[in-house]
Amino acid sequence: MVYDYNTQRKRMALPEYGRNVQKMVDHIKTIGDRNERNRAARTIIQIMGNLNPHLRDEGDFKHKLWDHLALIANFDLDIDSPYPIPEPTKFVEKPRQVPYQQGNIKFLHYGRIVELMIDAASKLKDGDEKEYLTTLIVNQMKKSYVTWNRSQVADEVIISDLNYLSGGKLKITEGVKILEVKELLPQAKKKPQGKTQNKQQNKHYNKKKGHSRH
Repeated sequence: MVYDYNTQRKRMALPEYGRNVQKMVDHIKTIGDRNERNRAARTIIQIMGNLNPHLRDEGDFKHKLWDHLALIANFDLDIDSPYPIPEPTKFVEKPRQVPYQQGNIKFLHYGRIVELMIDAASKLKDGDEKEYLTTLIVNQMKKSYVTWNRSQVADEVIISDLNYLSGGKLKITEGVKILEVKELLPQAKKKPQGKTQNKQQNKHYNKKKGHSRH
């Protein structure tokens, strides 16, 4: 007996449409009459739309289906498509390289965003806006430090790091309070003890009550 496994069949360009759609597309390639091919292609488009109704939420739904039909047919289907047939080379293009910021981060636990914020604040003129932004940065630095290292940190360490990263351009105004760790990080909610204790007492009472029946 010869078994027909999917691994032995022709590879499908878009498996989400299934093997039957692939067979229908392969079949209409063999239809000699052009009008008949066009009619069969429109029928397949309707079937493809019913198989993937989620595509209806996307813009230009019909255009996408006709592009998929061309892809399933390996761009070898002579029909009158209502849309330009996509170029095969577009499906083999390498993705564009994502530009990354060059340079080393001085303190990994603070991250590059904090360094950029410090650079931006350092360029501001002295005043309320600069002081306010500096306070926000210091609290964010403390939060990042504790989150990364999972330990307490003295405010003097954060202030020293701020002075280093800003080249001495940012300073904490006298009287400004740096938030405590419990104010910066969300605290785990404790389970109410009353309900648990009542359940244990009821369980103990029911156990004694059941024991007295024997």
